[in-house]
Amino acid sequence: QVQLVESGGGLVQAGGSLRLSCAASGRTFSTYVMGWFRQAPGKEREFVGAISRSGGNTYYADSVKGRFTISRDNAKNTVYLQMNSLKPEDTAVYYCGAVSAARLNGLTMAAGQSMYNYWGQGTQVTVSS
Repeated sequence: QVQLVESGGGLVQAGGSLRLSCAASGRTFSTYVMGWFRQAPGKEREFVGAISRSGGNTYYADSVKGRFTISRDNAKNTVYLQMNSLKPEDTAVYYCGAVSAARLNGLTMAAGQSMYNYWGQGTQVTVSS
């Protein structure tokens, strides 16, 4: 059983930056690929990005590529989402998820919601114009 807790959400002006954190329980954090998703009201949950077990490989949605950066610190059981150049359309609840690496045949498969074993409760990000 893995518990994930997101933090760091809040209100930021367009063009600003925000860093989200996702803290995981347990001793098996390094065995999971970690992903970030977001969901705005009335929209489906969409993939934001994912990071490999070691942190050596990342994969991003086109909508955030070049603006967002995922990193992880396995010693702290934490994954981060650094968000720069924020736009009002980035407003959403942001969720982190954990998927056993054994379920994936490459990092691109981490874009699929159905692959994930665990989810956090989400944290609200609001970008004002």
